[in-house]
Amino acid sequence: MSQDERSQAADALTILRRGDVELQGRMPWSSNATFLVSVTLDGVSINAIYKPHRGERPLWDFPDGLYQREVAAYELSRALGWGLVPETIVREDAPLDTGSLQRFVEADFEQHYFTILEDADNHAALRAMAAFDLVANNADRKGGHCLIDSEGHLWGIDHGLCFHREPKLRTVIWDFGGEEVPPALIEDLARLAACPDPALAGLLDAAECAAISARAAAVVRRGVFPAPDHGRPYPWPLV
Repeated sequence: MSQDERSQAADALTILRRGDVELQGRMPWSSNATFLVSVTLDGVSINAIYKPHRGERPLWDFPDGLYQREVAAYELSRALGWGLVPETIVREDAPLDTGSLQRFVEADFEQHYFTILEDADNHAALRAMAAFDLVANNADRKGGHCLIDSEGHLWGIDHGLCFHREPKLRTVIWDFGGEEVPPALIEDLARLAACPDPALAGLLDAAECAAISARAAAVVRRGVFPAPDHGRPYPWPLV
């Protein structure tokens, strides 16, 4: 992440943490309550996605508190230095009580993984996204969860179904199966496996944190992207 990107992230995080939050409307087609909000600090406003804890539907295979996994995904991306997840925090004083706030990405929403893949210039970032999902154990990487902004930066969103201690990977990103994981990604993953990020400990339980390190070490050890098996490797719908 460049110095300018770090500065912009710091500014966004400050606004998300300290700004006044105002509901703008509910986001369509979301299984859990998801809202567009504006966050304003010292006259500067940004849009954000707000996922309140109380708006979550119970799931049989994931524990309560999916909003914390949204924040954990940002912390994992930050720890790796990959800049794949928009700035995301927990806000306890949001309009509908505790939940996650994530900077809203201004993107061309006609684009998704399958269209982004058509441009070879995006493949390096997509490989990083594929490696990220392996380590995060992403159970729901739909094509529409890949966004590209006006500057050509790739972002991943909707990470509530990540970090389960049991294998849950379901993703559309299988096009790099059999390829070697780039050395720079391997180096970052080896560092994470050897020195887990303490920020994750406050968001996930001990077994889930240990599983992150184990999955990172496994990617380093194998050194290649996996191919889909005969289980359930794809989410539905695909986009």
